[in-house]
Amino acid sequence: MRRLDRLPSPGSVASSSPSCLGCINTCKPRATPGLVQRSLSEGESGYTITKPNGKHVITVNSLETEERQRFTICHEIAHIVLALESSHEEVPSWSYAKRHPNEIACDTFAAELLMPYQQWLSLVPKEEPSLELIQGMAALFSTSFPAAASRFASLSDIPCAFVTMERGAVRYAARSTSLRQAGAWISPRSAIPVGSVAHRLRSSGSSAADTDEVAQDIWFDNWEKGLDLWELSRHYARTDTTTSLLWFDSDDLPEVEVNRFGVRVEDDGGLAELTGQLPWPGRSRRR
Repeated sequence: MRRLDRLPSPGSVASSSPSCLGCINTCKPRATPGLVQRSLSEGESGYTITKPNGKHVITVNSLETEERQRFTICHEIAHIVLALESSHEEVPSWSYAKRHPNEIACDTFAAELLMPYQQWLSLVPKEEPSLELIQGMAALFSTSFPAAASRFASLSDIPCAFVTMERGAVRYAARSTSLRQAGAWISPRSAIPVGSVAHRLRSSGSSAADTDEVAQDIWFDNWEKGLDLWELSRHYARTDTTTSLLWFDSDDLPEVEVNRFGVRVEDDGGLAELTGQLPWPGRSRRR
């Protein structure tokens, strides 16, 4: 066992944000964790054991990629720093919504630790996503492709979403602020939609990546048909995992009205809202 004196450093970028470092420093020296790398069963990334003397030992799956192990270490550090109990019991692969809130919080902590908000925004190219852009950001921060793509979608000004799928079903989707405000929704538990790039790649049975333009109603069923979006998808055949980064051109974002709960407001055919403007000479208005 070796002592985890510092976080794994992500390439040329500082290893963590000041706020997270401050939290970790509150644990030292008593709570500084040890690190063990060993073979674990498939699907088990790691766990933490606390000894009677208060020392923590983080175990990570040595069979997983270095990037995945780094994320697991930061996730387990979050459990220690935030004093949140682990809840790693088995849940359906599609059921991100049913994951324990502690695990979701620790994932969020780990993402900020590895890809700090301010550093990410200062380094990410101000352009539409591409395979090369996401791979470049993943390499810069020494994270996995899915982690970098999810971070891009969460912090982007571009209307976009990152969708994770396992065994043919949607597990969860991270959406940009503009897409959330527009009421975009991708249902968890749903099957990978036919006609999507993700469906095509998974159906091929081999690991591959591709980008193509698809009809937006393939992914979003609460908007009008006839609009297109871009989909960058990647399929990992060994684990039967598929990811898709979806984005609109800003000018093509469908205009929908949503209520304060994020639910689309449907036109009930009632009287139009009074605006103080006369309806003639017949100029049409888009609602």
